[in-house]
Amino acid sequence: MVRVRFAPSPTGLLHIGNARMAVFNWLFAKRYKGTFILRIEDTDAVRSEKKFIDQLINDLHWLGLTWQEGPDVGGQYGPYLQSERLHIYHDICQRFLKEGLAYRCYCTSEKLEERRQIARLTGKPPRYDNRCRDLTDKQKKEFESTGLKFTIRFKVPEELLVFDDLVRGSCQFDMSLIGDFVIMRSDGTPSFHFAVAVDDTMMQITHVIRGEDHLSNTPCHILLFHALHQKPPQFAHLSLTMGADRALLSKRHGAFSISEYRKLGYLPEVLLNYMVLLGWAPRDKKEKFMVDDIVGTFEISDMSKASSVFDQQKLDWLGGQYIREADLERLTNLAIPYLQNAGFISTDENKIDRTKLRLTVDAVRNNISCMSQFVQEADIFFKDTIVSEIHVEFLSSEISQAVLLSFSRELHKMNPLSPEILKGVLTAVQKETGINGKGLYMPIRIALTGREHGPTLYDIINILGINTCKKRTERFLLVKK
Repeated sequence: MVRVRFAPSPTGLLHIGNARMAVFNWLFAKRYKGTFILRIEDTDAVRSEKKFIDQLINDLHWLGLTWQEGPDVGGQYGPYLQSERLHIYHDICQRFLKEGLAYRCYCTSEKLEERRQIARLTGKPPRYDNRCRDLTDKQKKEFESTGLKFTIRFKVPEELLVFDDLVRGSCQFDMSLIGDFVIMRSDGTPSFHFAVAVDDTMMQITHVIRGEDHLSNTPCHILLFHALHQKPPQFAHLSLTMGADRALLSKRHGAFSISEYRKLGYLPEVLLNYMVLLGWAPRDKKEKFMVDDIVGTFEISDMSKASSVFDQQKLDWLGGQYIREADLERLTNLAIPYLQNAGFISTDENKIDRTKLRLTVDAVRNNISCMSQFVQEADIFFKDTIVSEIHVEFLSSEISQAVLLSFSRELHKMNPLSPEILKGVLTAVQKETGINGKGLYMPIRIALTGREHGPTLYDIINILGINTCKKRTERFLLVKK
């Protein structure tokens, strides 16, 4: 059975790049009816925080991802927090020492850096020179008598290591260039290489799907799998996602944490859909789809080797598509917190005019890509409008005045106002003034909203109601009726 894992470090908020790896692992597990595991790599005690674990789990669930094993659901191969597995790493490390697969290294960080600098200056690879591999017992005792701390290094054979990657194809590494690497730090915590290989072995991971930045780590992991008497899993190293400037995504590119996109009000299915498109495309070339619809055709081998570029405009386009098709009641409920924070509606749910709110959401949905934009687009229905000097001048023209005067007269004739009656109002204004098209609609739109674009004029007038329309129109009439 297929078993894959997503193993983030809880040292910050979950960002698009990491979440994308989670999505493809989850999608791969669904494709082959396998098991998706969440494992938290929190051995960095200084930077790891529980709040990031909680937020990470919350964000993944919000995206719609579920896992069969993890710190919050348990499982037969737990615990799923690496900080709770330290005794496992220590036991295996001791076994490696006894079997002669690893050794104690007494080189200080200062000495290691000094040798790296010398290697660079002499044109040699800046690898560890394995000098502690063959220390005599006497030398070891001398080091230990001084209280010098030690790390534990794995012995790397000088061989050509070859493996097949499901995305990259055949990969080979000259291990003589690597040097013996640390598997246990001097503070007693396992290195990334060691913890990953041990956990993947004990959790029976069959496929490791991760970013191409880990490709160079894979030879070390394969050696550790062999030392653990375990057949290595199949690897798939996915291309990374870049910003528009072709640099790796970072905070300087904007808001790229999942929690920030949640605050902005993007629908979770939008982000899920978009992340799948970063490096993969359906064979029918459709860009909008529910992920469940493409599970049966997803193949990891179809992933692009080239880096994908995060395109905010494309995300916004996709967001708009989903919002236009979303259930109106759902959008209305999502809009409420934003309007309450803006002070537009009561914090008491019982005092909210949901009929007006539903009409407003429906009128505005065509112009937004995330729910936070709703406040700006819909403020014309909740507060008085501000009209610019240029627009005031436009409304003072002879044509605009004729339209507004006629429109005001028609409003006074109509009560109550409905979309059907409204059509009659505008038809009557057109007949009286002989003006149509933009000349007819633009003066009314600007007088009512202060804007040249937005919801349809029918929606605007219907939601504002007769009295507000009268008030906003008449303030621009130079000659009163």
